[in-house]
This record gives sequence, C-alpha cells and structure tokens, in this order.
Amino acid sequence: MALIKPVQGKLPTFGENCFLADNATIVGDVTIGKNCSVWFNAVVRGDVNYITIGDNTNIQDGAVIHCTYQKAATIIGNNVNIGHNALVHGCILKDKVLIGMGAIVMDNAVVNEYCIIAAGAIVLENTICESGYLYAGIPAKKIKPITEAQKELLDTLPGRYIMYSDWFKG
Repeated sequence: MALIKPVQGKLPTFGENCFLADNATIVGDVTIGKNCSVWFNAVVRGDVNYITIGDNTNIQDGAVIHCTYQKAATIIGNNVNIGHNALVHGCILKDKVLIGMGAIVMDNAVVNEYCIIAAGAIVLENTICESGYLYAGIPAKKIKPITEAQKELLDTLPGRYIMYSDWFKG
C-alpha cells in the first residue's frame, strides 16, 4: 500500500479511480483528481507548499513532485504525463503536457498546453514554454512545433495510463 501521510495536519486527498503503487509516497497538502496514477517509487511531497494535480494525470516511476517553501506551489493540469525519474518543482504544468523521462522543470516555470519537454531537458526557473512546441536541451529551448502525431499522443497517452493502472487493481 502506498505511503500516505499527513504533514502539519494536511492529508492528501484523491479523486475516484486513482492508482497508487505500493511504494509510491504522497504526503502533505496534495490534491489529486480522478483517474490519476502515481507509479512505483514516485514521490509527491506537499510538505512546504501545496500540490494540485488534475484529472487523468500519470506520475511515472521514480518521478518527484515537490514545491518551494513560501515561494512556489506546484500546479499540474489535466491529462498530464510525467515521465520516469522526472523532477517537477514549484511550477505550473497546464493540460495535455508531456514531461519526458529524467527532465527537470524548476520553480515558477509555466509549461503551456500541448507542450512536450524532451527527456533529460532542464526547464529553468521562470521559463514560459509556449503552447504547441517541443522543448529540449540544457537549458531547455524551443526546438520546433509538435507534429500532429505528437499532438495525438498527448491526447491519448493519459488514457493508456488509466488502462495500465487497471491491470494493477484487484
């Protein structure tokens, strides 16, 4: 069973039909919407500020979601995919975003709708990622518009993770 703990009297809340892997950790001021999944070894730590996560969002294996004390909460939209070992910290991810494996998104960055942050990219503090683009590199830069196939992936990938999570229930 996932580790779910209150911090300073604030206990995580979950919408219906969420999957929490046995060794996922979710603590503190965290609100997670419906049909979400938090996978193996992922950590969602709302101890120093709040974290909100919309519906149909998946936080894949080893990812860390955190925030900054008295400075930056973390707000994650609907239909967001956070790849394996990614770090999402004190930022805003709008709807239909993909954060690639091992990518880092820092404080006060905003990743707008239909953005892909490439695997291993680092989105620096205060960066605004324009909707409809692929960002890659260190620091992450706007590379090119996403393709129709990539847009379709952003539309369908959350549903795949809802299906995958159903394999572990029951």
